[in-house]
Amino acid sequence: MSHFTSEDEALLQSMLRQLLQSVKEKITGAPSVECAEEILLHLEETDENFHNYEFVKYLRQYIKNTVGPVIEEEAEKCTSAQNQGEISGYDTLVQHLTKKARESKEYREMMNALKNVMMVVVESLINKFEEDRMHDKEVASKAKKELQSGYYTDNCSDSDSSFNQSYTFMSQEQLQLLAERLDPSQPKEVRQETLQTLCLAPASDILSSESWPSLRKHLTISLADPDATFSEKILRFYAKTFSSSPFNMTKEVYTSLARHLELHFLSGEYSLHISAGLDVSNSDVNRLLKKVRLLNEYQKEAPSSWIRHPEKYMEEVVESTLSLLTLKHKPNHPASPDLLSPVHFLALLDIKAVWFKKWTHAYYSRRVVFRLLERKYKSLINAAVQQCLDYFEFCKAAVNKNSKVSDFSQQHCSDMQNFSYTGPELQYIYFVHSLCLLGRLLIYKQGQSLFPVQLKNKKDNYSPESLVMEILQVFCDQTGCAAECLYTDTVIDALLHPVQSLLSGTEVYVNCLETTLLDVADILARIAASEDGLSLLLYGENEKNAKDTPTAAHILVQFTKKLLHDNISVLSGSELLPVIKGAFIFVCRQMYRTCEGLQMLIPYGLHESIAEAWKKTNLLSERVPTPVTDADSTSSISQDLKTSLLWEETLLDALLNFCTTPKGLFLLHSTGAMPDCVNFMFNSLSKKIQTNEYEDFGNRIIVTQMATTPMAAVALRNSGFIKALLTELWALLECGKDDLRITQPRPTPIDPIDQSCQKSFLFLVNVLTYPAVFELLTKRDIPNKPIYSLREVPTDIIDIIDRLIILNSEAKIHSLFNYEQSHIFGLRLLNVLCCELNTLLLLETQYKVSQVLLTAQEENVTETSEGPGVFIIDGLSVERNHVLVRINLIGGPQERILPLRELDKGSSLYPWPMFSSLPVPKCYVAEIPRKAEFRQDKDLDKLLKLLRSPDKPTGWAEICRKLFCKVLKTRPDSISGPILAELFEKFVSHLSESRTDCYFSMESYKAMDADVKKENLSSVQQLGVEMTVRYGKYLNLLKEDAEKGLCFVLMNCEEFLKQQQRTVVSSLCCLQEHYAGYDWFASSIFLIMSGDREKTLTFLQQFSCLLVSAFLWLPRLHLSMHLPVTTVEYGIHPVYFCSAHHIEMLLKAELPLVCSAFHMSGFTPSQICLQWITQCFWNYMDWSEICHYIAICIFLGPDYQIYMCVSVFRHLQQDILKHTEARDLQVFLKEEALHGFRVCDYLDYMESLEEIYRPMLLKDMRTIRAENT
Repeated sequence: MSHFTSEDEALLQSMLRQLLQSVKEKITGAPSVECAEEILLHLEETDENFHNYEFVKYLRQYIKNTVGPVIEEEAEKCTSAQNQGEISGYDTLVQHLTKKARESKEYREMMNALKNVMMVVVESLINKFEEDRMHDKEVASKAKKELQSGYYTDNCSDSDSSFNQSYTFMSQEQLQLLAERLDPSQPKEVRQETLQTLCLAPASDILSSESWPSLRKHLTISLADPDATFSEKILRFYAKTFSSSPFNMTKEVYTSLARHLELHFLSGEYSLHISAGLDVSNSDVNRLLKKVRLLNEYQKEAPSSWIRHPEKYMEEVVESTLSLLTLKHKPNHPASPDLLSPVHFLALLDIKAVWFKKWTHAYYSRRVVFRLLERKYKSLINAAVQQCLDYFEFCKAAVNKNSKVSDFSQQHCSDMQNFSYTGPELQYIYFVHSLCLLGRLLIYKQGQSLFPVQLKNKKDNYSPESLVMEILQVFCDQTGCAAECLYTDTVIDALLHPVQSLLSGTEVYVNCLETTLLDVADILARIAASEDGLSLLLYGENEKNAKDTPTAAHILVQFTKKLLHDNISVLSGSELLPVIKGAFIFVCRQMYRTCEGLQMLIPYGLHESIAEAWKKTNLLSERVPTPVTDADSTSSISQDLKTSLLWEETLLDALLNFCTTPKGLFLLHSTGAMPDCVNFMFNSLSKKIQTNEYEDFGNRIIVTQMATTPMAAVALRNSGFIKALLTELWALLECGKDDLRITQPRPTPIDPIDQSCQKSFLFLVNVLTYPAVFELLTKRDIPNKPIYSLREVPTDIIDIIDRLIILNSEAKIHSLFNYEQSHIFGLRLLNVLCCELNTLLLLETQYKVSQVLLTAQEENVTETSEGPGVFIIDGLSVERNHVLVRINLIGGPQERILPLRELDKGSSLYPWPMFSSLPVPKCYVAEIPRKAEFRQDKDLDKLLKLLRSPDKPTGWAEICRKLFCKVLKTRPDSISGPILAELFEKFVSHLSESRTDCYFSMESYKAMDADVKKENLSSVQQLGVEMTVRYGKYLNLLKEDAEKGLCFVLMNCEEFLKQQQRTVVSSLCCLQEHYAGYDWFASSIFLIMSGDREKTLTFLQQFSCLLVSAFLWLPRLHLSMHLPVTTVEYGIHPVYFCSAHHIEMLLKAELPLVCSAFHMSGFTPSQICLQWITQCFWNYMDWSEICHYIAICIFLGPDYQIYMCVSVFRHLQQDILKHTEARDLQVFLKEEALHGFRVCDYLDYMESLEEIYRPMLLKDMRTIRAENT
């Protein structure tokens, strides 16, 4: 079908006419031919009926018939080529077919045929249109003769209408006559009468008429008429047009008004000077301001509509405005720099340059504005910069003359009857406008490209003063422009100039020093709040490169310390001194809230200075005398007390924020302010709860960090925080919200834990770490009351266990309004708590939770007359079954199978077998995979040979490490069993003989009698031994009599370590004689040594002198004399304030998304890492990976413990992000094993971390020891 017949042409003509009729409204509504073309070109995107038009259907079929066979043939060729690998990918195939089709002969013939026929069809339609138009014209002329000439007035008066208005409709001839009568050469009376008539006509008719260009010209000239009444009428006409006409018409009026103002300011008659001031009450000035105001109002409204019109209309408005604001005087014009410019008048009406903000808000208009500024009107930017610098010079001169430069805007506003502006006030207003305009420019990259600007007779290093704060604050909030404009050493040096002057004792030439310092602190705090800004303050612009001069962080902390010690004489006695101190403490706080910032500030002892200031303030506030009857005296004392309390709260808040990092929390302990900080935090949170501001994840992180240390956990309890948390939980769980109970029934929860209780559940999970649980529950019995009142609300953790977990009596069950939901909540909480093995041992030994759950399962069976009943499957029995399996089986992801906690939708409702007595059914114990046959490995043989050799070459340890890494990467399975035991023995034995490798002193010890009984151990240790032996037997590592051997090891370890312990008097339960928890590391070594107690004990004795023992073997440093006495008294282990601290620091640098996820969850990496490390990853990794974890730390160094945890987070990154979104991150991390994680897979990554971080980490790890040991 390459040729068209006459029938085809007729058919096409008919279909095209139908299409045009359908889109007639869209086309006729277009303001120009170009717009109409645009509408037709994008019809498919805008018209939902596009594919239903007959014309479109016809074309589609025609193209398919002509080019279709070509495409099919080429597609077959491509398919065969694709099979041979020549073409790959769907997109590549489509591109190939399109190219071939367009290059084909059929396509070219089709396009030529279409072009020819459409030319004929369109020509026929045009001819038909001309015939119809001539016919219509004849009919119209006949009708015109029958009517009277003159105005056709339609006096619309409708009884139902609330208005009665006259409209005058005019022909083109009449509008032409009006244009002639409005000529300035006509008599005044004629022009006024004409203008009156013009105002009655619809604005759209006037603006769309052929006479508008001449009318516009005459109106523009007439605006300058000395007769105020006449020019006022024109302004009213313009205002009416602005409010009632579309943008494409109003832009004509706007450009007319802008052109008039431009001519006015360029005329020789204009002579308003800045120095003379401006009297607004003057009639001429008032009239000029009205015109500028009308212009400004349109400027602010236009952006809301111009996006709907072609760009050229908007460009005309922008260009006419910029032309007005950048007047170009003729060369011989006597222009004075003292003359008031159009920008002065615009600034008077729009001081914050709102018009420019609106014009640059959207990219559509911003692009045009910036393009015109760059090409033709850059002088506007130059003038704005010049004004800022001139104003700065003026203020500087005023300071030199010892006169205060006050805020002129305040002067002016203070007197509402004052209708005049002085010269300085006008300059101030223009300065603010210029500053706002420049600020908007610099926010955008395209605007930044307009700088630098060339100024006449000016140096480069000028900086605007006071109101630059607002612009700087905007910069700080816009990350992109802040990095471009603010994050440079030059800017920071400029901000720190007054600070450095005060530090060095040199004179500071600043008008108001206190205000300047507060402004500087404000901007620096905003900069420190962003990642890039913080890095700039800590390391400077060159990213951690060593510099001769100290970075901003060092200067700021020194200055803050000097402020706190009142060592700056210039500021002594200033009323604003406490505020300045608080502002600079806040800047430092933004830094020490992060791990890397704290590391840099630690040497300065800022926490000690803040604590010292707090103690001093606290002492003074206690000494405030009792108010007497004298009113003035009482008022004075009251004000002093308020100021003192406010300052005290500022200092406590600053100290509290040290708790956001593990090491910061450790430092806070040393100040002795922990209880007061916790009380302050609780009071602050109570106020925030009342004002619905409780969603502050920063406070949740602080609480989570605190709960990881025993002293802070006790302080949380004593402050009432835990009581308030439990009270709120109980209200949500058992009572519901008070305001909903009466009006509507409570819905049945869909999730196991209702959404209303989820936040309280997560908060409890965060708080109940093992250190906290041990302090709050040790030696405390379950109440087990005979009667519980319905109004009795739990106030302590023991009450929650009693009322929600151990429901072993009818009284407890009947005391709950929502028994099933509340008990499921308790069981879910128990499940998370028992993931921490030390907590599990404590709960099991003190409260026999396992037996309570088994009894409940036994009672939850159907009653039958024949034989045992069947377990009833419900929400509670499913939860209990899961918890029972978890707490009675030890094993990694491939070593135990945990039953699901949801019912199956298939035929089997719940396929997991339930049980009411131990042992756990075998189906939950995974089969151990058979070990591959041992094959010789050259590198492993070399390693063993080197370790077995009595003579060691120089650098033997490093050679061992390299061989070990090689074997672990290539044949990880070979590092296990007896080989691993021998590697450990030999390597540690040789290291312990080297004085350089021994970090702790080696104590001589003779093992106790071999006949050690299990009963000699604490109940927690006994249960731990049972669990360990059960796990060892499952792994085929231990024999039947292994219990005695493990008891022997644990007893001797305790006695051996006792020789290196100091006596500490403390109320903390964890600082009593025995280590608070089970020795999971010693148990792991016992399993590695296949239950050989002598080998295990010998290894542990030798291992105890190495630095790595401090971080792998936690009981090793219990009450240790090797630690400073203060460290021991806090009950905080170096694994927390050293390893966990650095894990958080590396996480921020290496895995920023994971770091952000933890912050958003209100959870901390340090808490879960402490849990993993304490129990040697038991239950989180399979036995082989636990062995490899211990091995890399022993062979490669203690810092590998940190790299190991970072690698785990890297492995879990996607899961962490997913569970952050689901708001259950802490539950996921505590409950889930590390599926798919293998140490050997991440060894290369760990080595890359070692290259970067080892010097810093090992240096810090070596500082844990007391100086005298």
